[in-house]
Amino acid sequence: MTPPTRKTWSRRGHTPVVRVRGRSQRRFSVAALACYKPGERSRLIFRTKRHADHKRGGRRSFTWTDYRDLLTAAHLQLETPLVLVWDNLNVHLDARLRAFIDGHDWITSFQLPSYSPDLNPVEGIWSLVRRSGQCNTAFTDPEHLMRVLRRRLREIQYRPDLIDGCLAATGLTLTTSHP
Repeated sequence: MTPPTRKTWSRRGHTPVVRVRGRSQRRFSVAALACYKPGERSRLIFRTKRHADHKRGGRRSFTWTDYRDLLTAAHLQLETPLVLVWDNLNVHLDARLRAFIDGHDWITSFQLPSYSPDLNPVEGIWSLVRRSGQCNTAFTDPEHLMRVLRRRLREIQYRPDLIDGCLAATGLTLTTSHP
């Protein structure tokens, strides 16, 4: 709930102060897939989740079943096989998720090298959300935070040029040259 500060203004000689409530004890997760296909517009598919019982020992992030459901929804929405390139988040490496991926011929999976956020286009999406959706905002409650996040992600969905820019920033391309 504590927003990043980007840019602000005040009268000369008066330091601007943004007051926010204390940190929220509620936990939220957002997962996204940046989808690229040559000759078609880029797409962003995302899911949000609120973890209501994390204080009582509940899960504090997406489970492997949440990622499974996201991949299934992406496959149904895109109506095409998926080539999945993702980081080494512990849930991405879960044996049950690997078994699901290996058991379906419409998913091909590749892992990025360890700690390489500069190769992950979704990191660019998170940067866009933080810089334009969250900065200089004092959220009134957790629902306000989730509304702003969903709205900003939906805005990015309608801007395939932004999604393309996130891929371009990684230096990766959709095509590979074959020797």
